[in-house]
Amino acid sequence: MDEYEIVIGLEVHAELATKTKIFCNCPTEFGAEPNTHICPVCTAMPGTLPVLNEKVVEYAVKAGLATNCWIEQNSKNDRKNYFYPDLPKSYQISQFDKPLCNDGYIEIDDDEGNKKKIRILRIHIEEDAGKLNHSEHGGDTLVDLNRAGVPLIEIVSEPDMRSKGEVDRYLRSLKSILECIEVSDCKMQEGSLRADVNISVHKKNAPFGNRCEMKNMNSFKTIQAALEYEINRQIDICKNGGTVEQETLRWDDAKAQTVVMRNKENAQDYRYFPDPDLVAIKLSDEYIENIKNNLPELPEKKKARYMTEFELSEKDAKNLTSSKHLSKIFEDAVEICKNAKAAANLIIFDIARILNDKELEEEEIPFTGKELASIIKLIEDGTISSSIGKKVLEELFTLSKENMKDPKEIIEEKGWVQVSDENVIKEVVSKILAANPGSVADYKSGKTKAMAFLVGQAMKETKGKANPQMLNKIFAEEIDKI
Repeated sequence: MDEYEIVIGLEVHAELATKTKIFCNCPTEFGAEPNTHICPVCTAMPGTLPVLNEKVVEYAVKAGLATNCWIEQNSKNDRKNYFYPDLPKSYQISQFDKPLCNDGYIEIDDDEGNKKKIRILRIHIEEDAGKLNHSEHGGDTLVDLNRAGVPLIEIVSEPDMRSKGEVDRYLRSLKSILECIEVSDCKMQEGSLRADVNISVHKKNAPFGNRCEMKNMNSFKTIQAALEYEINRQIDICKNGGTVEQETLRWDDAKAQTVVMRNKENAQDYRYFPDPDLVAIKLSDEYIENIKNNLPELPEKKKARYMTEFELSEKDAKNLTSSKHLSKIFEDAVEICKNAKAAANLIIFDIARILNDKELEEEEIPFTGKELASIIKLIEDGTISSSIGKKVLEELFTLSKENMKDPKEIIEEKGWVQVSDENVIKEVVSKILAANPGSVADYKSGKTKAMAFLVGQAMKETKGKANPQMLNKIFAEEIDKI
């Protein structure tokens, strides 16, 4: 594999967080009953005319400025002609040769930890298509047009990524930026953020190979699995003397492999031409400057501030600013408990672990910084141990936002209040020492790790409720008497 180079570029579609669609007043809210958020315009009834939603342009310009693009002041909308059952007009209103945003970049770390710019070729606005709902039993397909006309921005990167890791870091960084500037909720599980992944392989120092495009991928985990499979598939073809065909693929999760959808079309197949029903988009210097001046603190600046203000490491600050939701919980918790390091550790290690185990996204965290700060304060004042604090966190994840409980209420219900009674702890210590004479001898002979084992046994005996500081103190005192 070392003799081959991997070349990857992404086309990321982000649904914009406008209240109404791009060319009509239908709502964009997710999850409505099929075909209830539609009107004659977004279903392409004869005689209807589109009217551009100004907020769509504003959000696209915000995204462009946040990703270091220059803004095209004289833009337009074009018709991209192709037939698909969930595209009511049989053409999509998009942008061809004059996209709103051009030549930007996002900086990421490469696989060796060095800074690398992933260039963004363009960001343009367009309308989404509807959705086909296929019967689980086969044979029937129903069309839901609620999504038809929902505004999108398409963010097209240059083919600058050379590994799965770079793809993951680029996508996470882009998601963080879009969430931060509040132009998209980026809920991948709802299809608000999805990517078409273009990939090719070639021998090093040889011309690029033919690329394949994997369509509509809306999960970091799935994208990584699909890249792993497709990289190996294309390298195997090359090693066996074959040629990779340019194709459009989809990922079959059940079979864990890519499946051919069609031969890839070229741009000329779409027969682009300016949409005659929509006026040109003219942006003034003042309009662009006003949006630029009102951008919120972007993740890179926030990261630098965390390092300075809260004395966090670059790695910790980067983890916290990777998601708008994590940084909000962190800042809200610190404002209450005034302990940035404790809040950072619980988020980076414990909350991240739970999210991974439950396969949840950051926006699905049900609690706020208020509950996190409460846990930290309960640990600090000795009401609970740090191990019980982790159990309280896990308990919070079982609740909904609507039925959230205060951590104090949880520890009272569960009987998790920390044991700090010296007499009770002495009884536990005596029991553990009697049961582990070998560890006592090891500790007295200089093997300090034996103390950690003894304390661990005591914590197990008390189901994590014993005060660890008191345990260490009393163990040391009692061992000295032996």
